[in-house]
Amino acid sequence: MIAPSILSADFARLADEVRAIDGADWVHVDVMDNHFVPNLTLGLPVVESLLKVTDIPLDCHLMITDPERWAPPYAEAGAHNVTFHAEATDDPVAVARDIRAAGAKAGLSVKPNTPIEPYLEILRNFDTLLVMSVEPGFGGQSFIAQVLDKARTVRRLVDAGELRLLVEIDGGINMNTIEQAAEAGVDCFVAGSAVYGTDDRAATVEILRKKAATAAS
Repeated sequence: MIAPSILSADFARLADEVRAIDGADWVHVDVMDNHFVPNLTLGLPVVESLLKVTDIPLDCHLMITDPERWAPPYAEAGAHNVTFHAEATDDPVAVARDIRAAGAKAGLSVKPNTPIEPYLEILRNFDTLLVMSVEPGFGGQSFIAQVLDKARTVRRLVDAGELRLLVEIDGGINMNTIEQAAEAGVDCFVAGSAVYGTDDRAATVEILRKKAATAAS
Protein backbone atom coordinates (compact mmCIF):
# COMPACT_ATOMS: atom_id res chain seq x y z
CA MET A 1 0.00 0.00 0.00
CA ILE A 2 1.19 3.50 -0.88
CA ALA A 3 0.02 6.50 1.18
CA PRO A 4 1.30 9.77 -0.31
CA SER A 5 1.78 12.47 2.32
CA ILE A 6 0.18 15.80 1.48
CA LEU A 7 2.70 17.45 3.80
CA SER A 8 4.76 17.74 0.60
CA ALA A 9 1.85 18.98 -1.51
CA ASP A 10 0.92 22.54 -2.44
CA PHE A 11 -1.37 23.59 0.42
CA ALA A 12 -3.00 26.22 -1.78
CA ARG A 13 -4.18 23.49 -4.17
CA LEU A 14 -4.90 20.56 -1.88
CA ALA A 15 -7.98 19.31 -3.72
CA ASP A 16 -6.03 19.16 -7.00
CA GLU A 17 -3.02 17.66 -5.26
CA VAL A 18 -5.14 14.82 -3.88
CA ARG A 19 -6.72 14.20 -7.28
CA ALA A 20 -3.19 13.92 -8.72
CA ILE A 21 -2.50 10.76 -6.69
CA ASP A 22 -5.36 8.76 -8.19
CA GLY A 23 -4.63 5.09 -7.53
CA ALA A 24 -3.03 5.65 -4.13
CA ASP A 25 -4.30 3.43 -1.32
CA TRP A 26 -4.49 6.12 1.35
CA VAL A 27 -3.96 9.88 1.59
CA HIS A 28 -1.61 10.49 4.51
CA VAL A 29 -2.48 13.66 6.44
CA ASP A 30 0.11 14.90 8.91
CA VAL A 31 -1.51 16.84 11.75
CA MET A 32 0.96 18.81 13.88
CA ASP A 33 0.09 21.10 16.77
CA ASN A 34 3.39 22.93 17.49
CA HIS A 35 3.40 21.28 20.94
CA PHE A 36 4.12 17.60 20.48
CA VAL A 37 6.32 18.51 17.50
CA PRO A 38 7.83 21.92 16.64
CA ASN A 39 5.68 22.54 13.61
CA LEU A 40 2.10 23.52 12.80
CA THR A 41 0.27 22.04 9.83
CA LEU A 42 -3.24 20.86 8.98
CA GLY A 43 -6.17 20.29 11.30
CA LEU A 44 -9.68 18.92 11.42
CA PRO A 45 -11.30 21.55 9.14
CA VAL A 46 -8.90 20.65 6.33
CA VAL A 47 -9.60 16.94 6.82
CA GLU A 48 -13.33 17.62 6.65
CA SER A 49 -12.81 19.54 3.41
CA LEU A 50 -10.64 16.82 1.86
CA LEU A 51 -13.27 14.19 2.62
CA LYS A 52 -15.61 16.08 0.29
CA VAL A 53 -13.25 15.93 -2.70
CA THR A 54 -11.76 12.43 -2.62
CA ASP A 55 -12.82 8.83 -2.23
CA ILE A 56 -9.31 7.76 -1.25
CA PRO A 57 -9.34 6.83 2.45
CA LEU A 58 -7.70 9.41 4.70
CA ASP A 59 -4.88 8.22 6.94
CA CYS A 60 -4.58 10.87 9.66
CA HIS A 61 -1.31 10.91 11.60
CA LEU A 62 -1.79 13.00 14.72
CA MET A 63 1.49 14.40 16.00
CA ILE A 64 -0.29 16.17 18.84
CA THR A 65 -0.63 16.34 22.58
CA ASP A 66 -3.87 15.26 24.24
CA PRO A 67 -5.00 12.65 21.67
CA GLU A 68 -7.66 11.61 24.18
CA ARG A 69 -9.49 14.80 23.30
CA TRP A 70 -8.57 15.37 19.68
CA ALA A 71 -8.29 11.94 18.04
CA PRO A 72 -11.96 10.80 18.12
CA PRO A 73 -13.26 13.83 16.19
CA TYR A 74 -11.11 12.84 13.20
CA ALA A 75 -12.78 9.43 13.24
CA GLU A 76 -16.20 11.02 13.61
CA ALA A 77 -15.47 13.26 10.61
CA GLY A 78 -14.89 10.21 8.42
CA ALA A 79 -11.15 9.53 8.46
CA HIS A 80 -10.41 5.89 7.65
CA ASN A 81 -7.39 5.46 9.92
CA VAL A 82 -6.47 7.69 12.87
CA THR A 83 -3.00 7.27 14.32
CA PHE A 84 -1.63 8.95 17.44
CA HIS A 85 1.70 8.74 19.24
CA ALA A 86 2.46 6.35 22.05
CA GLU A 87 4.60 9.08 23.61
CA ALA A 88 1.64 11.48 23.81
CA THR A 89 -0.62 9.57 26.20
CA ASP A 90 -0.58 7.46 29.34
CA ASP A 91 -3.50 5.32 28.16
CA PRO A 92 -3.13 4.43 24.47
CA VAL A 93 -5.61 1.57 24.72
CA ALA A 94 -8.38 3.93 25.83
CA VAL A 95 -7.65 6.31 22.95
CA ALA A 96 -7.72 3.40 20.48
CA ARG A 97 -11.04 2.27 21.90
CA ASP A 98 -12.55 5.72 21.43
CA ILE A 99 -11.25 6.01 17.87
CA ARG A 100 -12.74 2.65 16.96
CA ALA A 101 -16.02 3.52 18.65
CA ALA A 102 -16.15 6.66 16.52
CA GLY A 103 -15.89 4.60 13.35
CA ALA A 104 -12.22 4.58 12.28
CA LYS A 105 -9.32 2.20 12.46
CA ALA A 106 -6.88 2.99 15.27
CA GLY A 107 -3.15 3.37 14.77
CA LEU A 108 -0.25 3.68 17.20
CA SER A 109 2.92 5.49 16.19
CA VAL A 110 6.37 5.41 17.78
CA LYS A 111 9.26 7.80 17.28
CA PRO A 112 12.63 6.47 16.03
CA ASN A 113 14.15 6.31 19.52
CA THR A 114 11.09 4.78 21.19
CA PRO A 115 11.47 1.01 21.70
CA ILE A 116 8.59 -1.13 20.51
CA GLU A 117 8.90 -3.82 23.19
CA PRO A 118 6.89 -1.99 25.90
CA TYR A 119 3.94 -1.74 23.51
CA LEU A 120 3.85 -5.25 22.06
CA GLU A 121 1.26 -6.43 24.58
CA ILE A 122 -1.22 -3.68 23.68
CA LEU A 123 -0.89 -3.86 19.90
CA ARG A 124 -3.83 -6.27 19.73
CA ASN A 125 -5.97 -3.18 20.41
CA PHE A 126 -4.77 -1.49 17.24
CA ASP A 127 -5.27 -1.86 13.51
CA THR A 128 -2.07 -0.10 12.47
CA LEU A 129 1.46 0.37 13.80
CA LEU A 130 3.16 3.41 12.28
CA VAL A 131 6.94 3.18 12.62
CA MET A 132 8.56 6.59 12.27
CA SER A 133 11.75 6.40 10.23
CA VAL A 134 12.53 10.11 10.78
CA GLU A 135 11.96 12.39 13.73
CA PRO A 136 8.35 13.60 13.45
CA GLY A 137 7.75 17.24 12.68
CA PHE A 138 9.19 17.97 9.24
CA GLY A 139 9.24 16.39 5.81
CA GLY A 140 12.28 15.77 3.64
CA GLN A 141 14.44 14.07 6.28
CA SER A 142 16.78 11.15 5.70
CA PHE A 143 15.64 7.60 6.33
CA ILE A 144 16.75 5.97 9.62
CA ALA A 145 17.28 2.32 8.72
CA GLN A 146 17.71 1.16 12.32
CA VAL A 147 13.96 1.46 12.94
CA LEU A 148 13.34 -1.46 10.60
CA ASP A 149 14.07 -3.81 13.50
CA LYS A 150 10.73 -2.68 14.97
CA ALA A 151 8.95 -3.59 11.75
CA ARG A 152 10.65 -6.99 11.70
CA THR A 153 9.64 -7.68 15.30
CA VAL A 154 6.00 -6.89 14.68
CA ARG A 155 5.96 -8.67 11.31
CA ARG A 156 7.08 -11.88 13.04
CA LEU A 157 4.18 -11.60 15.48
CA VAL A 158 1.72 -10.94 12.66
CA ASP A 159 3.01 -13.87 10.63
CA ALA A 160 2.77 -16.10 13.70
CA GLY A 161 -0.88 -15.15 14.12
CA GLU A 162 -0.32 -13.37 17.43
CA LEU A 163 -1.32 -9.99 16.01
CA ARG A 164 -3.62 -8.76 13.26
CA LEU A 165 -2.02 -5.49 12.34
CA LEU A 166 -0.96 -3.36 9.39
CA VAL A 167 2.68 -2.27 9.62
CA GLU A 168 3.17 1.23 8.21
CA ILE A 169 6.33 3.31 7.89
CA ASP A 170 6.71 7.08 7.56
CA GLY A 171 9.80 9.14 6.83
CA GLY A 172 12.38 9.20 4.07
CA ILE A 173 10.60 6.62 1.93
CA ASN A 174 11.63 6.91 -1.71
CA MET A 175 12.77 4.83 -4.67
CA ASN A 176 15.96 3.90 -2.82
CA THR A 177 14.57 3.03 0.61
CA ILE A 178 11.19 1.44 -0.07
CA GLU A 179 12.69 -1.93 -0.95
CA GLN A 180 14.52 -2.40 2.35
CA ALA A 181 11.39 -1.36 4.23
CA ALA A 182 9.34 -3.90 2.26
CA GLU A 183 11.90 -6.61 2.97
CA ALA A 184 11.53 -5.84 6.69
CA GLY A 185 7.82 -6.62 6.52
CA VAL A 186 6.22 -3.21 6.08
CA ASP A 187 2.73 -3.24 4.50
CA CYS A 188 2.05 0.46 3.94
CA PHE A 189 4.54 3.13 2.86
CA VAL A 190 4.10 6.85 3.45
CA ALA A 191 5.90 8.88 0.79
CA GLY A 192 5.87 12.67 0.60
CA SER A 193 8.47 14.39 -1.54
CA ALA A 194 9.14 11.11 -3.38
CA VAL A 195 5.64 11.43 -4.85
CA TYR A 196 4.92 15.15 -4.84
CA GLY A 197 8.39 16.01 -6.10
CA THR A 198 7.60 14.32 -9.42
CA ASP A 199 5.57 15.50 -12.40
CA ASP A 200 3.38 12.40 -12.69
CA ARG A 201 2.32 11.59 -9.14
CA ALA A 202 0.01 8.71 -10.07
CA ALA A 203 2.74 7.01 -12.10
CA THR A 204 5.19 7.42 -9.23
CA VAL A 205 2.72 5.75 -6.86
CA GLU A 206 2.59 2.73 -9.17
CA ILE A 207 6.37 2.52 -9.47
CA LEU A 208 6.75 2.63 -5.68
CA ARG A 209 4.08 -0.06 -5.28
CA LYS A 210 5.80 -2.36 -7.76
CA LYS A 211 9.20 -1.87 -6.10
CA ALA A 212 7.71 -2.75 -2.70
CA ALA A 213 5.85 -5.78 -4.03
CA THR A 214 8.95 -7.13 -5.74
CA ALA A 215 11.09 -6.68 -2.64
CA ALA A 216 8.49 -8.33 -0.41
CA SER A 217 8.03 -11.39 -2.59
